[in-house]
Amino acid sequence: MTAHVKPLIAAAEIESAIGHHLGEGAAAITPVSGGNLSSVFSFELQGKEYIIKFSELEHAYETEAYVSELLRKHGIPFPRCVGQGKSGIRAYSILERIPGHNLVDCTATEQADQLPELIGMLTAMNRIELGETGGYGWIKPDGMGTYPTWKAYVEAFFSEEQTGFWEGWLEIPALEKDVAAECYERLLAYAAFNEPHRHFVHGDVSPWNILSDGRRITGIIDGNFAYGDFLVDLATLKLMSGELDVVQAYREHNERLGIYIPDFNERMIGACYFKGLDGLRFFAKMGWDDAYRNMRKFLFSLAN
Repeated sequence: MTAHVKPLIAAAEIESAIGHHLGEGAAAITPVSGGNLSSVFSFELQGKEYIIKFSELEHAYETEAYVSELLRKHGIPFPRCVGQGKSGIRAYSILERIPGHNLVDCTATEQADQLPELIGMLTAMNRIELGETGGYGWIKPDGMGTYPTWKAYVEAFFSEEQTGFWEGWLEIPALEKDVAAECYERLLAYAAFNEPHRHFVHGDVSPWNILSDGRRITGIIDGNFAYGDFLVDLATLKLMSGELDVVQAYREHNERLGIYIPDFNERMIGACYFKGLDGLRFFAKMGWDDAYRNMRKFLFSLAN
């Protein structure tokens, strides 16, 4: 199994997709770095800046329009989706561009200074009103969750029988099956603590998906949007934020708001196994050996 390769997109294909939704005249079409699974480009049209993303993954972007409207309605600075569609086998999504650069490109001091604002945004995003929606796991275009329970979502997420990007994932040569099996058993044990909690989950809150101008957080982008325990997002941030103590900052912020989080430690462990095992198989597939070894070490340090 080879590492995933982002699709190569011809200029004519980009211009055709843009023209279908926004009209002709797109200028300054430029590749944007970042993104492991999508090919991303920025462009300008009629004095406005946009982003267009292409992916060959099944169901890519199909929920983005719904999520964009939901988050923006609640004051979360997520880019407005202005067009979606298919170009051959590829899905694409067009969004207004939010100014700023990836938080990961800020200095350590700048990241630390912006942590309180980031934690506030994360708390607000995870506690938005979900209305009459139901279900857990991946959010469908109509706003409903895909599975009846969190456990059903977890089981499907790590099922041996999958199609698309994770087809045959247990056969990835660099993935140690015994390690994956042990982590999965631990995940199932702790998932019971996550089970009762249903909130909006961004699913990929990392410094690569948070935008900043160096002083303030300007927006949040992308995501693997789902319904479940909001501590999944905190676990992601913990795994991706290096030396920043995001967990302590999160707990202190919620205490100031008078928010009590029951079974916090157990739920965090369950969330870390969920995101960590997914990260482990991703690093194995991408051939990122150092990241794989570090994640394996972290996962076996949990609950010890």
